[in-house]
Amino acid sequence: MGRRDESPEKKRRRVLIGEFLKENPIKDGSDINDLVKELIAQVVENSLEGELDDELGYTKYDYRNKETDNSRNGYSKKTVHSSFGDMPIDVPRDRKGEFEPQLIQKNQNTLTQDIESKIISMYAKGMSTGDFEDHVKDLYGLDISDSTISRITDKVLPLVKEWQSRPLEEIYAVVFLDAIHFHVRSEGRIIKKAVYIAIGINMEGYRDVLGMWVGENESAKFWLSVMNDIKNRGVEDILIASVDGLTGFPEAIAAVYPKTELQKCVIHQIRNTTRFVSYKDLRPLMADLKRVYTASTEETALYELDAFEEKWHAKYPKIAVSWRDNWAHLATYFKYPQEVRTLIYTTNLIERFNRQMRKVTKSKVVFPTDDSLMKMLYLAMIEVTKKWTQSRRDWGKIHSQLEIYFADRLD
Repeated sequence: MGRRDESPEKKRRRVLIGEFLKENPIKDGSDINDLVKELIAQVVENSLEGELDDELGYTKYDYRNKETDNSRNGYSKKTVHSSFGDMPIDVPRDRKGEFEPQLIQKNQNTLTQDIESKIISMYAKGMSTGDFEDHVKDLYGLDISDSTISRITDKVLPLVKEWQSRPLEEIYAVVFLDAIHFHVRSEGRIIKKAVYIAIGINMEGYRDVLGMWVGENESAKFWLSVMNDIKNRGVEDILIASVDGLTGFPEAIAAVYPKTELQKCVIHQIRNTTRFVSYKDLRPLMADLKRVYTASTEETALYELDAFEEKWHAKYPKIAVSWRDNWAHLATYFKYPQEVRTLIYTTNLIERFNRQMRKVTKSKVVFPTDDSLMKMLYLAMIEVTKKWTQSRRDWGKIHSQLEIYFADRLD
């Protein structure tokens, strides 16, 4: 659409702006910024005057229509922060102190507070930078840069640090541990980093993300530092830890929590040992393997594992060997009743959480820094855990069982 299609109102504004610029020539970007600030400040002040007019029921010099014993009482100075810089404005006052401005409220010192809160909310939902720019442009008619978005979302970093160092409970019934991986730019290179995640279920049956830690790669050494951090934040005991098949993790957790019982994820074990099974063998093989991990007792499970090995050893010799090598930590759940078994035999709880994290971060192929990764994960975590308002189903039965099995560790 060309200028010939402009409305009369827009043409009139263009003429006025042209006349103004003739008297106030613009030399550089700084002049434009100052001009915009003055314009915004004037609009804000005029709007506040209008709000006070509505509050009192008469305009500034229209005393004939005054029907209140309240009146104007000068101005108070206030500095308002905006994306264009700080702006001093005059806020009108009333004599009784009853006036509550709505455009710039008494406890508000940021003009873009509403915009910023929306940007942070969109960031938490995984919206891309391009989507941010389009959305804010549509809503507010403002152009917003990558650096502005980053500066706004950086406001959550102190909250991330506070959350990551908060005190935890003394005892957790179960803690699930896993890691997800992201690409992060570091010293001019793009490297793959692991985000270590711990989710705990406390003794009342409620879930809580205990922490998220960024490390160079997934290793038992870093898991040890995670466990030490959890310990230093007040966790005295973890009854059961449910983990994937990370090599060296039993040693890492035993070094900090020697009494914790370890349950390796059965679903991970199934996936890892059946990856290369022929499609035509997969269904009968899985049926035989299911008799192992769904057995009523460990003794029965070992009997079924022997039968599985005898039938499939010639074709897939490594499957039974892997199950036997990991049996000490795979078979932990057999000692518990069904309710506890269902809770600990798989890391599905934390895997669901990880899927939600990936869904939010899918728009970011590479994160520029560890901080940018953490602030997005933190905001996404806040969104996800808003729904964690109820305790685990059947927690009464589970708690009763745990009280018996861990009577010496529960006061």
